Amino acid sequence: MHMFINLRKQAEKSEDGEIVFGADHTGSHACYMIYGILQPGEKDRLIKPGHGHEEMVLATNATLQVTGAVTGDLNPGDAFHIAEDQTAFLENSGDSEAVYVIAGGHSEHGHGH
Repeated sequence: MHMFINLRKQAEKSEDGEIVFGADHTGSHACYMIYGILQPGEKDRLIKPGHGHEEMVLATNATLQVTGAVTGDLNPGDAFHIAEDQTAFLENSGDSEAVYVIAGGHSEHGHGH
C-alpha cells in the first residue's frame, strides 16, 4: 500500500525550508525530489546536485532570481537543468512565498553512494 506524503508540511517544519523525497521514503536511490519554500526576501538558497547527480529545477508559483551556473529570472512554469558540481543560487525578491520543485537522479557517469 502506497501512502501520500505531505511534502509541504515537512518543508515548513524543516530548518532550511526544503524536504527531500527520496531513498528514505522509497527505498530507491534511482531518483529523488526536493520540495522547497523560499520566504519573501530570502536568498542564497544553494542548488548543487553533487558528484554523479543531475537536477531539474522548476519554479511553481513565483518568479525566482537565479545566479551562478545558470543566471536569470525563473518564472512560474520555467525550469533549468544543472549537473554534478555546478552551483546556482535562488532568491525570492517578491512579497509572497515562492515554491520550487527539484527532480534529481543519477547522471550517466555513475555516483559515489
